[in-house]
Amino acid sequence: MIRRAADDTGQRRSRRWSAFVACAAGLLTAAAGVAATASAPAAAAASCSNGYVALTYDDGPNPSNTNNLLNALRQAGVRATLFNIGQNAASNPSLVAAERAAGMWIGNHSYTHPHMLNLSQSQMSSELSRTQSAIQNGGGGTPQLFRPPYGETNGTLQSAASALGLRTITWDVDSQDWNGASTAQIVQAAGRLTNGQSILMHDQYATTIAAIPQIVSGLNSRGLCAGMISPSTGRAVAPDGTSNPPPTDPTTPPPGGGSCTATLSAGQQFGDRFNLNVAVSGTSSWTVTLALNGGQSVQNSWNASVSGTTGTVTARPNGAGNTFGVTIMANGNWTWPAASCRAG
Repeated sequence: MIRRAADDTGQRRSRRWSAFVACAAGLLTAAAGVAATASAPAAAAASCSNGYVALTYDDGPNPSNTNNLLNALRQAGVRATLFNIGQNAASNPSLVAAERAAGMWIGNHSYTHPHMLNLSQSQMSSELSRTQSAIQNGGGGTPQLFRPPYGETNGTLQSAASALGLRTITWDVDSQDWNGASTAQIVQAAGRLTNGQSILMHDQYATTIAAIPQIVSGLNSRGLCAGMISPSTGRAVAPDGTSNPPPTDPTTPPPGGGSCTATLSAGQQFGDRFNLNVAVSGTSSWTVTLALNGGQSVQNSWNASVSGTTGTVTARPNGAGNTFGVTIMANGNWTWPAASCRAG
């Protein structure tokens, strides 16, 4: 009996010692985790020297793929803007909540994904307001951004969006994932992103999800990070909403010689805006300056890296060739901007 009592005492001491060791190990592990967490923002900040871009995904949430998308984004350590279709959000509120829990920003992509310009103003408002409610009811917060289906917009639709506190957003780079682009082609498209720009992708394609690690790696190699879209400017900024690093002074001529010519031609015209095509000749290394007229602003651009939205806007090659385009919001002024070109 005495021996058993001594054994019991020893076992109790042993258990207490084991518990102490386990607790100490846990504290050390937790401390290491805190240290790692604390150092992560500093590392992230150091890699964003050239600014921020927005990764955007339309048409969710989808029961077959949204969780895969969220997992891929989490594993890559990035946040994205998800433009939800209202009826999808209403049918899958738990996925809306999962998007929010994963730290994503959620935007409005209409309720049924129609060609919005074929609708009356009241129908436009219904599409938008029902989507706002569906996202809110799913725990996704109140969206501040609206991406029109197919990128189709006009003054009436923008007014309907503004009445609900929504800023209309299109995109700078189209990944073409909706058009059967391969993972490699999606990654290549993301390689054209520059500070402040956003790329159009979609929720439902396996090729798009497979591209995420390579996209993030490519951005990091160029000093760019994934950020949020500012509701006030429509441009990508840091995840906390702060401004991008200041861009290179566009008035400083780049090195190089020679000359070039920028030739303007008309693109499609809408009720409140017009597309302008610009063809550059004489060199493949160029800077085109567009002097916008009073009230005008650049809403969208393609096939070039464009800096600025009002006043003097500059465009440089992004690997897509020597022809690019811009969408200019007229604000009542339909005169084409003056264009100049310099080589280098």
